[in-house]
Amino acid sequence: MNIVTAKELIKEYGKLRAVNSINFDIGKGECFGFLGPNGAGKSTVMGIIHCYMPPTSGEVRVFDINVTNDPSMIKSKLGVMPQDNNLDPDLSVLENLIVYARYFNISKKEAMSTSKNLLNFIEMESKANVNIKDLSGGMQRRLLLARALINHPEIIILDEPTTGLDPHSRHAVWDQLSLLKSRGITLILTTHYMEEAENICDRVAIMDAGKIIATDSPSKLIAKYGGNLESVYLTLTGHELKS
Repeated sequence: MNIVTAKELIKEYGKLRAVNSINFDIGKGECFGFLGPNGAGKSTVMGIIHCYMPPTSGEVRVFDINVTNDPSMIKSKLGVMPQDNNLDPDLSVLENLIVYARYFNISKKEAMSTSKNLLNFIEMESKANVNIKDLSGGMQRRLLLARALINHPEIIILDEPTTGLDPHSRHAVWDQLSLLKSRGITLILTTHYMEEAENICDRVAIMDAGKIIATDSPSKLIAKYGGNLESVYLTLTGHELKS
């Protein structure tokens, strides 16, 4: 069962065609990754999926709803973990979660209970009253993940979820994403890190210059082209990516 589908998706910014007539589908409970260098179009695709921007043409459906028809309904079932840290620096860890819950009309009592459970999930319950500026980069990324879960989403959008993290912190986030996937939550992510894609993605779409040039599981792409996922990308596009 597909939870996201795109047909002949195009996104233009003036004369720039950032996404050039692509097609893809994402199954319910799948972890699907968009891979590619900066400017490939992957973040634009993610923005369209979570109704941040409309497509220029083509069709994208989430929960079988056209993203241009009922974006509010779609957003109510999504969680978004952005690439940039937009946590409120004037609030504590717990307050960041509780305040964010208001956007989904979650009662204060439920927000408190859910927030504490999420802090336990990301192993930060002891940091509940700590100010954001006193957290490490890895802790801030984990808190952004917890915030994306505040409304019990069916799909989580993750834009470069481990960018800038040290290897230990990156693996901690991977472990949490694997747990979410085991619970049947659909994960859609962009990443520059090939090891990340190999570890957690069921399938990946390799993008370059606004087009999808290959879609399959990491293992099948590696079996077809040899080497590892980074060498596959290099073979297909000529671009070298971060390892």
